[in-house]
Amino acid sequence: MGWKITTLIVLVAVATGLILSGVLNTPPEPLEFQDNYWGRGAKPTSLPKDHDKIQQISINIPDATLVDLNDRLKNVRLFEALEDVEFQYGTRVDYMKDVITYWRDTYDWRKQEAYLNTLPHYKTNIEGIDLHFIHAKPKLKPGQSAKPILIVHGWPGSVFEFYKMIPMLVDPTSHGGSEDDVFEVIAPSIPGYGFSEIPHKKGFDEIAAAQMFHKLMERLGFEKFYVQGGDWGSMITRNMAVLKPSVIKGLHTNMPNVEMGGAYVFYMMLGSVAPSLAGLTEEDYKRVYPVSRQLLFTLQESGYFHLQASKPDTVGFALNDSPVGLAAYILEKFSTWTNPANRDLADGGLEKHYTKDELLTSVMMYWVTGTIPSSMRFYKETFAGKALVTIGHPVTVPSGVAAFPYELSHVPESWCPWSYANLVHYTTMSTGGHFPAFEQPALLAEDIRAFARKVEALDTPKEKTPQ
Repeated sequence: MGWKITTLIVLVAVATGLILSGVLNTPPEPLEFQDNYWGRGAKPTSLPKDHDKIQQISINIPDATLVDLNDRLKNVRLFEALEDVEFQYGTRVDYMKDVITYWRDTYDWRKQEAYLNTLPHYKTNIEGIDLHFIHAKPKLKPGQSAKPILIVHGWPGSVFEFYKMIPMLVDPTSHGGSEDDVFEVIAPSIPGYGFSEIPHKKGFDEIAAAQMFHKLMERLGFEKFYVQGGDWGSMITRNMAVLKPSVIKGLHTNMPNVEMGGAYVFYMMLGSVAPSLAGLTEEDYKRVYPVSRQLLFTLQESGYFHLQASKPDTVGFALNDSPVGLAAYILEKFSTWTNPANRDLADGGLEKHYTKDELLTSVMMYWVTGTIPSSMRFYKETFAGKALVTIGHPVTVPSGVAAFPYELSHVPESWCPWSYANLVHYTTMSTGGHFPAFEQPALLAEDIRAFARKVEALDTPKEKTPQ
């Protein structure tokens, strides 16, 4: 009887795959550069002489902002927690009490600000708003060259999550790499996040961000470069590769995006009974199935997503007004998205890989800039426009994937070519979650280096074997 059920499931999977194969679907419209303007008011008829100026800046938050923060921390109003609960209901009250005390009495923003300023920060105006970015250049020896790479964060992250990894790319010989692995790193803040200006008009999505980052790299003088991203960064860099593949040397991601169409449904069904026929390894099977586990996890963890994709400004009032509320909201993501098992720990597993200073600085990137509402609008804009449709466009540039075990979803290597037509690198990571640059910087840096070595080898002429 068992073989009959298995045969039936396979037949249903095949039939479903044929019905939903997408052969009859209308292909998505090609992505093209738009005439965008995100500044206040009407677009000016002419731009000032220095509109394309690149200005180096220092992070220096006014004292009044820090005094106001301290007053709010002193006057926080908490609530009674349930008994015998850790992080299953969200950020634990007792843990937040500890965080508040540390934040108010020990945490030193000026010390963290000095650390932020150890990397060079810049701003330039593109499409009507000031775009912030880090530009870290290596010290090169005579005859040595660096590979330019644009790295893009997501939500609730920021450029701060790259601080441990950037030195590993810029100075690889001090971090397990070779002289041939040197990168020149550009790390922009997505507009509406951190130190980048907030877009003043609706519609700013990952396509708009991709276009803006292309203009940034062009302004910096790069004719060809690598891109890397996770979370929203994975979507933005993906769109960069689709918009203008001729300038993208290679795309590396720790969160691949594939179209959830007929092929996906077919292989999900087939893989449940015949993993090898669906191209799944034993490790893939463990990460993908049972599907019910993934669905339950998605239901439990996606409440923020629905809220931010529908009414971001409503919750924005609360989070922009309460530093403790903001911290609880963000830290819970760093807990669960690093490893779902952290929900059962008293501290949410937060201090396994991050220090309190690192966690609070991640929160402060939103608090001192007042950008939590605008960062959440990115979800609304993505679902209101055409951004998600772009997953239907295959990426043709050389692509690499680092698949971390506790990422929010798993895409097996054999499924990646549906969306990444030129996959040249795939690594099944042994540990790590959604924030690898922050949690496992050495692992991610080495995988980026390994990917780039493969891409560079593709361009190296092979010597002919003597006849």
